[in-house]
Amino acid sequence: MPLAPEIEALLRVVNTQPQMHQLPIAQLRQTRARIGATADQSVESATDRVIQGPGGPLPVRIYSPDSSAALALVVFFHGGGFVFGSIDGYYDHVCRVICAQANCRVMSVAYRLAPEDKFPAATDDCYAALVWAVSHADELGIDRSQVFVAGGSAVANLATVTAMRARDAGGPALRGQVLLYPITQHHTPPTTSSLACATGYYLTRADVIWFWTQYLRDDADTCNPYAMPQQARSLAGLPPALVISAQYDPLRDEGEQYARRMQDDGVAVTLSRYAGMIHGFLAFPTAKAGAALDQCVQWINAMAAQTRTDLKPQ
Repeated sequence: MPLAPEIEALLRVVNTQPQMHQLPIAQLRQTRARIGATADQSVESATDRVIQGPGGPLPVRIYSPDSSAALALVVFFHGGGFVFGSIDGYYDHVCRVICAQANCRVMSVAYRLAPEDKFPAATDDCYAALVWAVSHADELGIDRSQVFVAGGSAVANLATVTAMRARDAGGPALRGQVLLYPITQHHTPPTTSSLACATGYYLTRADVIWFWTQYLRDDADTCNPYAMPQQARSLAGLPPALVISAQYDPLRDEGEQYARRMQDDGVAVTLSRYAGMIHGFLAFPTAKAGAALDQCVQWINAMAAQTRTDLKPQ
């Protein structure tokens, strides 16, 4: 399928501007903070807190619907190539939609960014936030049997790595992982999509290489499964996953390969490729962006409902 007309129009503007890796980091962070939808979904509360993280104070934002019951929790990690992004702006909007439409609590994590804090700082923060939330489940109104992790792009990497760390550490138990156009392997060897979509589709292959350079300490990290999930010897024991990919995304193939690897290792996976879309398409106002976010909500609801059925007395 060709590019969706609204995406094609967007790219005519984007492709006149510098690529992400060509900008100074401060400017990249400033410009990308303005991309995407603003919050237009009301929730009962959105509370900023600071918890103790492995590297010091760790800001989180907790979204709650109008309910005092113990609800499912989605621990959400914002995108941004490990380098930019925050819990504000577009990602605040996504968290509000998930909270309101899935009737669950959402905790968004302001993990440390590279290059100031390289691997494993971000994944340490994400796992620590998960552990903190589950250990405070009673206070926060969380059903411990219905905890999910979610993220997009580089931070879909952090979401599945958090699931992997939870598996390896014996907890906390997770009900599912939502992975939006994930980055799961190093840029060598290149995949078909990384070459076919190397330039001209918002995220470029050069951007991906640069993001890895900012995030990793050295070449040894490319063999570490907590940096490169594709390097894991086995993906068995990970929670069920929803993986969303985009047709015109240099990361398309590695995300879909990771989904198939999970399936091969016995993980229940729902894989959906959105035709005519580019990397990060949920941030742009298109019908398919809305459909993809709806799919995330419906999948979380279905998995949570299945948990309740599994726990019902026979």
